[in-house]
Amino acid sequence: MTPAGTNPDVVVIGGGNAALCAAITAAEAGARVLILEAAPKPYRGGNSRHTRNFRCMHQGPLGPLVDSYTEEEYLADLLKVTGGKTHEGLARLAIRTSEACLPWMEEHGVRFQPSLSGTLSLARTNAFFLGGGKGLVNAYYRTAERLGVEVVYEAQVTHLELDEDRITSVDYIRDGQTHRVTAKSVVVASGGFQADTDWLARAWGPAARNFLIRGTPYNRGVVLADLLAQDIAQVGDPTQCHAVAIDGRAPKFDGGIVTRLDCVPFSIVVNKDAERFYDEGEDVWPKRYAIWGRLVAAQPDQVGYVIIDAKSLNLFMPSVFPPIKADTLEELAGKLDLPAEALAETVATFNAACGDTSGFHPTELDGVATTGLTPPKTNWARPITEPPFYGYSLRTGVTFTYLGLKVDENAQCAIGDRPVTNLWAAGETMAGSILGQGYLAGFGMTIGTVFGRIAGKEAAAHAN
Repeated sequence: MTPAGTNPDVVVIGGGNAALCAAITAAEAGARVLILEAAPKPYRGGNSRHTRNFRCMHQGPLGPLVDSYTEEEYLADLLKVTGGKTHEGLARLAIRTSEACLPWMEEHGVRFQPSLSGTLSLARTNAFFLGGGKGLVNAYYRTAERLGVEVVYEAQVTHLELDEDRITSVDYIRDGQTHRVTAKSVVVASGGFQADTDWLARAWGPAARNFLIRGTPYNRGVVLADLLAQDIAQVGDPTQCHAVAIDGRAPKFDGGIVTRLDCVPFSIVVNKDAERFYDEGEDVWPKRYAIWGRLVAAQPDQVGYVIIDAKSLNLFMPSVFPPIKADTLEELAGKLDLPAEALAETVATFNAACGDTSGFHPTELDGVATTGLTPPKTNWARPITEPPFYGYSLRTGVTFTYLGLKVDENAQCAIGDRPVTNLWAAGETMAGSILGQGYLAGFGMTIGTVFGRIAGKEAAAHAN
């Protein structure tokens, strides 16, 4: 093994939002910080490169956010999508602390877009980054550099040596050589295991091999597996994850946010047999989009198909890929490789169940529903009648997995009930401590920012 140079006070494993928040906070507290990022520099930032926004509590207008978004409303939104499967104490900590995070983010170089309007309905709840996630990541790296944080890229951490209740060293491979670094404190912010298809298949079964991975191919769960094998307390179900329905033409890895499809509320969605299988209008999209990855995963061959007509085409943010277009439903069925008669019958049955559409409102729950249809469509139910007709294929796109490291309110890891004195975790690698299932738009960034800052503060205090 070759030495890594001067041993830092704090080693941060990972290079995305949570890792950077931890590194910056620790450096501002006077610690010497080393970031070990598995990706090459152009691909640094983990899944944070693909994010767009941050969900934030606020008592009144704050930055680009309008009106107010209270702790109780935020928590109610979270409990609805998780079905109550969340640690309420940690959830409230993340929610309550998010209000102070937005100005902190601005102080550290992050810039936000003006408040949004339109189909996303997020002007009150979510602040969108100017330049997207890449802009956020680059801003934080510039800040970290000014603070003297050292970054080693293409550093694939393989092992954390645990001696009773503390981490004594960190091993990583770079340029084919193994390096060992020792530090007073260690923060793990290296994401979930979603890029390891074999691990996904062990958890989900063979169907997982048909899943697409929306984010970085470098989140393979190596550090997570290493720590769990050493009896670090774990949390979460390996089959639970943030999974959304994305364009079926997306690449296997790193397709990012541009492959997400936001058209489901204005469509019908069918499986390969041209049968509907769920209420497309159940709720506003930012609260329900994350269930569709699991819904599609349960369909034959893990595929689905969105069917819309001309009047709905401009109501949603399009995918990076253009929709499949046809003048008739039968022609569209042929292009999507769907049974034409079955699709025509499904659309006709849906159309017949639609009633008065005069109350249609694309940005809020409008109660424009079907009657006598199973499954129903409870909002935005308009007949699909105006050619040309359009279709998208859907596949399950996994963002991050929820099996992770269990932490307390100080972001500290433990063995059973005994804290590991110098080990903290932040971001997707501990998100399962709060997210038992489901997802709320922008909440991953909330968890990463809040717990990254907590971990950085605690790690620096221990080191000092």
